[in-house]
Amino acid sequence: MSEPEGTQPPEGTTQRLPVLGRQETENGDGPGRSPTPAAEGRPSAARDEDGRAGRFWSARRVPAGIVALLLLGLSGLFLYDVVSVRAGRPGMYWRRELARQLAERPLDDTWVRVGAGVAAVLGLWLLTLAVTPGLRAVLPMRRTHADVRAGLHRAAAETALRDRAVEVAGVQSAEARVRRRRAKVRAVSHFRELDDVRTDLDAVLGDAVNGLGLSKPPSLSVRVRRPGRKG
Repeated sequence: MSEPEGTQPPEGTTQRLPVLGRQETENGDGPGRSPTPAAEGRPSAARDEDGRAGRFWSARRVPAGIVALLLLGLSGLFLYDVVSVRAGRPGMYWRRELARQLAERPLDDTWVRVGAGVAAVLGLWLLTLAVTPGLRAVLPMRRTHADVRAGLHRAAAETALRDRAVEVAGVQSAEARVRRRRAKVRAVSHFRELDDVRTDLDAVLGDAVNGLGLSKPPSLSVRVRRPGRKG
């Protein structure tokens, strides 16, 4: 016979309490557990798949400062010359000479071509700086929160891969180079078969690359060789 709900058991008796399973405890599905945002919305695995982040953009302070100073100086010179002419004084010599040279020299002149080439190169350089992110030394990491961005420096990623590579049996030394799309590891093995060492390195370094938490994990390239002869 079951007791009515809301009644207290007699004093001195025992009462069986509900037991939570291990899976329920880890997932937070037990009684009194408030629902988490991951449980209310989409799963965390789907959020990780969609959590790709773009590259970090550089502030370009040095190029922007140089261009701003040059434009400020040229604008000041032209403004001073215009005010001087309006005041009845002759224009500056360099402007009059530049106007004469541009009027007299043909378009196929060597110096005209050189000046046009320099101006074109500078313009392309500025356009390249404007449309490229920069900060190639910082690799974007996977975004697990919408308002948090994280980056991993290439040197840190290379150190992590190199340390994992030298832990493999048979590896004497290793060198790692991490780029945005490819990670290259070069190892020197002083014993064991090279194929066995390469297989172990592929497995270990594959887990290491995934463990870096990068937004776009680079493809892995591993090479193993014997140490060179001394002397």
